[in-house]
Amino acid sequence: MDMNPDAIFQTVQKGFRVSIGAAGTLIESLQNPSVGEDALNKLRTNPTELADELASRGEVTEREARTFVDSLINQARTSGSATGGEYTAPTAGPSAPADVEADLQDLITQITALRNELADLRSSDNP
Repeated sequence: MDMNPDAIFQTVQKGFRVSIGAAGTLIESLQNPSVGEDALNKLRTNPTELADELASRGEVTEREARTFVDSLINQARTSGSATGGEYTAPTAGPSAPADVEADLQDLITQITALRNELADLRSSDNP
């Protein structure tokens, strides 16, 4: 069974987004148990709809994370051009809470693993 690499990528991407959405829902349900109950009810009655909602939520989170990372990169570039082209890591200033940093690091690890898996799938599809 040959699958189109784009279809594989879309499936992996949706799975990633569902995972991110599920993580966000889990965190939200810890703060508000009714959210978790709603998700469980939806899982029992209409799992496809729940997966679509989680994927949508994950897509928004992915976009926000990308924007955040892009802004950090732009700040580093701006900081680098102000210091004569050399990049200097910020030494002080506001930082994200530890749990956000851990979540971001986890997301980066997951994205890297997914990219590696996708590259492996593409290379095995094109011998």
